[in-house]
Amino acid sequence: MAHSIAPSLLAADFGKLNEAISEVNKSSASLLHLDVMDGQFVPNISFGIPVIEAVAKVSTKPLDIHLMIVDPDRYLSTYAAFKPEYLTIHLEASTHLHRSIHRVKELGCKAGVAINPHTNIELLKDTIKDIDLVCVMSVNPGFGGQSFIENTYDKVIALKKLIMENNSNTLIEIDGGVTKNNAEKLNRCGADILVAGSSVFRAPSIVEAITALHG
Repeated sequence: MAHSIAPSLLAADFGKLNEAISEVNKSSASLLHLDVMDGQFVPNISFGIPVIEAVAKVSTKPLDIHLMIVDPDRYLSTYAAFKPEYLTIHLEASTHLHRSIHRVKELGCKAGVAINPHTNIELLKDTIKDIDLVCVMSVNPGFGGQSFIENTYDKVIALKKLIMENNSNTLIEIDGGVTKNNAEKLNRCGADILVAGSSVFRAPSIVEAITALHG
């Protein structure tokens, strides 16, 4: 199965967001990835509700909202109101993961769970059947343009094994340092969705960069 591409708007020129989103709309991307950062869970602040509201009005691609925030339960209904395809929370930020997953689904979204590079996938064992998407961070979250962590390949293989052993339909998303040089290997390891920021929005052509990531 070929992987899908979800360009990460965090890497776009914020002075030209309309133009960037328009290019993504014309591309073969399956989703538009939005990183919400609060400066507490991660050492950076990105964009919040007003920007996402504006993005939702012009994007023809389904939204993939990734909450890199503390106490995400407080804001689930707020972000679900934008009707994203996926609403993802971090395992490390969730006190009651099972309850949070089901709350996301009650709000009409597919539930995503993100895990940081140091987090063991075995912590997902008890909830894997309930999760629609696992977002594997392949860089330390907080900033775009970081180098890909090579151990990610082994992590994806192990996660795919966990999914299959539990007869789950969970998709695997990779977020961080994705380029055309590692996209195909990630696909072979079991990745379904590749989040790409710098390699898309800093390329001469956004549309062509997304096409290249398909391999």
